[in-house]
Parts: sequence; structure tokens; C-alpha cells
Amino acid sequence: MVRRCCGSSDRLRLLGAAEPVGWPFGSANVDRHLRGDQPGPVGQAEVQRDPLPAGRRAGAGPHGHALDPALGPAGRREGPVREVTLGPFHIDAACVTNARFAVFVKATGYRTEAELICWPYVFGSFVPPRARHAVLPGTVPGAPWWRAVAGAHWRAPEGPGTSVGDRRDHPVVHMSWNDATAYARWAGKRLPTEAEWEKAACGGLVRARFPWGDELTPNGRHRCNIWQGDFPVRNTCEDGFTGTAPVKAYAPNGLGLHNTSGNVWEWCSDRFSADWHAEARPETRSDPAGPPHGENRVLRGGSYLCHRSYCNRYRVAARISNTGHGGFRCAITLGTALGCSQPS
Repeated sequence: MVRRCCGSSDRLRLLGAAEPVGWPFGSANVDRHLRGDQPGPVGQAEVQRDPLPAGRRAGAGPHGHALDPALGPAGRREGPVREVTLGPFHIDAACVTNARFAVFVKATGYRTEAELICWPYVFGSFVPPRARHAVLPGTVPGAPWWRAVAGAHWRAPEGPGTSVGDRRDHPVVHMSWNDATAYARWAGKRLPTEAEWEKAACGGLVRARFPWGDELTPNGRHRCNIWQGDFPVRNTCEDGFTGTAPVKAYAPNGLGLHNTSGNVWEWCSDRFSADWHAEARPETRSDPAGPPHGENRVLRGGSYLCHRSYCNRYRVAARISNTGHGGFRCAITLGTALGCSQPS
């Protein structure tokens, strides 16, 4: 099994902070599964191994990011630039796919929180006519394009009657942090910390805006799946996709990771805070795992709905907490933590 390893002495600069967004799910569902209170082998998750390859070994070296002054206050919330030390780890080359998540569900009988809640949010224009009867009244304040759709979940992303039959290699969506954690435990892995995610997402580049450099479309080539056109009314689909894309649709970054910008937001293990990380102290500079308390969790990477006019968060430094269109990839700790610094 080949995995990408982020080595033992890399330097990474971390940026931080973004606007928290409310998330309705609690932790009871995943806690019951992981304690083994519900049927199935999830309580013995530590013995499982998910065969999804994660890439090759990453070498040591300097790594960092600059704040973007054009972003104004939003950019300042992604700071301060700081140096942290990380132990060695493996991280998956791609997000977990619908096909892989289906294996987990078949093995465990797990039901996602979207299935239990019964009405997750779907981008309004994606709901097909056959599912419009399931759209609930009302919209999300400030984001009217999100509509609650009864019966939407990972197998039926746009609502009743839709499926992922032709999207087996696309990232699984309608994932809560608890769903991602349950899968990772079953697979014998874990979610990456925010610092680990950012170090890997940068692909070995220093202070670049994107995993491939500073230009969004180098030589006119699209390198990620985001919104083109006028958000939220017209998507020209110049990158080839309207919704999600296959997890390996675009060329990998320098460390072999695919789609760390755009496609789907990716869960990290950390609780979200806009300022916990700012002060230099051991817990924020040595293998930082986020604040000990908080209602929200961190997502990174942006999604197919991100557009520079509204959500310019497909940059590697951008952060948010909790959203309705998130996926995830997994990580594994390698042995005893050694000095591995990271910038982001």
C-alpha cells in the first residue's frame, strides 16, 4: 500500500480564521457507532484498513504562504502567518469516493446524519423536477440558493429519485464531521489536523496561493473545480463540471494530492476558532490540534460552488467551519512525532 508521507522536518507556515457557519448535527450518532452501541463492526474500527492509496513519500523543506492584501479583512482573518512543528504522517491522495463510502456502509450498516436528519441542504438549481416535491419551505438567510430537501443524502445528493450511479469516483457528499470520523475510524485512520491538511495541500510550494502556484489558470488550463460565470445564477462550466468532479479529475500537486482546491470542502479534526491559534504557545506551534472546546469544526479547500465574487476560499490558506457540501480525506500518524515544521 503506497501512501503519501509528509516527512519529519518540513517547515510550514499556518494561516488561520474564517467566518463560522452553523451546523445542526450533534455527536451522539457517531459516538454510538464508535462505542459499538449500534450493530455492526464499527466499534472495532481500529483493525480495519482502507486500501485507498495516498501517494509517495514527501521530502523535507521550507514551506509557507503570504496573506493576500486584496482580500482585506477576510484575508487578515487567515493570519497570522506562523511556523509550527508537525510529526510525520500519511494522507490520502484523494477524497473518499462514493464507491469507498458504500463499502463502509455495507460493512457496518452506518446511517449518515443527513439520512437521520432527513432534510439536508441542496444547491437549489441542482434539484431536478422529480425531486421538487421534497423541497421544504423557506431559504437560508443570506444564502437563498440553499434549499432544504427531504430525503437528500449521500446516495441521493439532489433529493429523492437522484443517485450516484454514474458518480462512483466522485467525492461522497452530504457528510457531517461525525460521518467522516466514523468512516476514518472504520478504515483505521483519522481525519487530518488542519496543520497537516494545509501542509499536504500546498504541495511543497512556499507561499503560493494555490497548490500549483499563484495563477488560477496557468497557460489557460483549469486546475480545479470551482464556479465560473455569475454566482449563483449562471455557471459557464469552463472547467468541465457543474457539480462535483471525479476525485482525480485534475493533475495532482507536488506531493501527489488531488483536488485540494475546489470540488468539495474537506473536514479536518480541529474545532474551529478565529483566534485560538494566533498566540504562540506549545499547543499552537507543536502538532497543533485546535482548541479543546467549540461547537464547530474546520473545513478546508473550497468547493465547486466557490467563486471569487462570493466565496474566494479555494486558496490553500482559506478556512471555514461547517458547511453543507463537504467531503473528506483521511490521514495516519507515522510512529513517534519528529520535528516537522509547516507553513500554510
